Amino acid sequence: MVLSKTSSESDDSVHSTFASRYVRTSLPRFEMPEKSIPKEAAYQIINDELMLDGNPRLNLASFVTTWMEPECDKLMMASINKNYVDMDEYPVTTELQNRCVNIIARLFNAPLKEEETAIGVGTVGSSEAIMLAGLAFKRNWQNKCKAEGKPYDKPNIVTGANVQVCWEKFANYFEVELKEVKLSEGYYVMDPIKAVEMVDENTICVAAILGSTLNGEFEDVKLLHDLLIEKNKQTGWDTPIHVDAASGGFIAPFIYPELEWDFRLPLVKSINVSGHKYGLVYAGIGWVIWRTKQDLPEELIFHINYLGADQPTFTLNFSKGSSQVIAQYYQLIRLGYEGYRNVMENCRENAIVLRKGLEKTGRFNIISKDEGIPLVAFSLKDNSLHNEFEVSETLRRFGWIVPAYTMPADVQHVTVLRVVIREDFSRTLAERLVSDIVKVLHELDTLPARLNAKMVEAEENNLMINNNNVKKTEIEVQRAIADFWKKYVLARKASVC
Repeated sequence: MVLSKTSSESDDSVHSTFASRYVRTSLPRFEMPEKSIPKEAAYQIINDELMLDGNPRLNLASFVTTWMEPECDKLMMASINKNYVDMDEYPVTTELQNRCVNIIARLFNAPLKEEETAIGVGTVGSSEAIMLAGLAFKRNWQNKCKAEGKPYDKPNIVTGANVQVCWEKFANYFEVELKEVKLSEGYYVMDPIKAVEMVDENTICVAAILGSTLNGEFEDVKLLHDLLIEKNKQTGWDTPIHVDAASGGFIAPFIYPELEWDFRLPLVKSINVSGHKYGLVYAGIGWVIWRTKQDLPEELIFHINYLGADQPTFTLNFSKGSSQVIAQYYQLIRLGYEGYRNVMENCRENAIVLRKGLEKTGRFNIISKDEGIPLVAFSLKDNSLHNEFEVSETLRRFGWIVPAYTMPADVQHVTVLRVVIREDFSRTLAERLVSDIVKVLHELDTLPARLNAKMVEAEENNLMINNNNVKKTEIEVQRAIADFWKKYVLARKASVC
């Protein structure tokens, strides 16, 4: 007689994950399952879902680093279980963080003596760094107002309308008025003249962007500084500058060394930079550096001793991993000045190749500038039949993630495509992308206009009905079309999730 055994539902001795019961039913999405599953099954199920993500290397929307050397990967994995905040338990990690702060401060020309220690801190990114810098400006301004017997309840910051959303978060969370300099068509960064005109006695700082997210352009920090010096002399104020160098801080020192934007300008009191962008580290590391100790109020620094020793801390969060700090130090000593310069020059050259390839098609206007972050921002010369959002959507079929977006208020009728050139974007990929964009254009040319022409007619008819037959202007129609496509793309993304 042959004896056989049927596996019970609780039998976890699975020889093949795909033959097991764990892949036959859906796992709970919003509640913890009642029973455990084998580690192999858990890994396979999650890994399979993650296959539907885009390829990070082909995500040309992001400024964030997507490749590091295997040796650095090993260092990061070896320290993944270290809590950065446990300074007494991990003194070497703390020392590496301090070395990074001092290296970056000197890279930004902080006025330090040979053995003097720089003032700065590692953060989880430039958003936290900006929050900390903004708090320091606010507290210094409040202390000054209190000492002079003046009101201190209405602080403001002057920025361009092109600032990253973290500045809006800071203003909202910490009750600071955000005074934005409006953009104009063809000029998509903050105008220093208009910015200085908006400064008043309640301005805690003017924030300049070294590398706009919209088109990569560097704002003219030197001109802003000189104009602000004159205004301070005339008014008796001492309004300072913060430089948001999230993207440009690891670019300008290496390929634009003569550009004056950093601590060489006396009014620049703090600078933030993202280590996880052109600092060449995976996501999760930023830095903020202050000019002098006096620029960071002592009352903002907390001291704790319950981890084994007195430890100063000035961060918005507490616990965080050590891996990114160690990775940043690795990159700084591994590449050195020469290595960073070579990487940035290569990025710039590949951006030029891409830009020339797009110009050669005769179909695009280039929005980005030659001097700035190595990216190419461009728009269609004629988007009456097919627009930038359609180009972006069609490129996804080739694997490319190229964002399409509208500019901020007052120029929101301008729609732009943007390709960020990172370290791992090779010349071959640049040429391949141009080739695929040409294919997309040819494909769209063979198709009827999907919605644009109909939208124009519908929008015109709608406005004529609601406004006594007053026809929309061309810019108003373009804005309506751009708004429609923004909603369309967001709806598509929501349906995927």
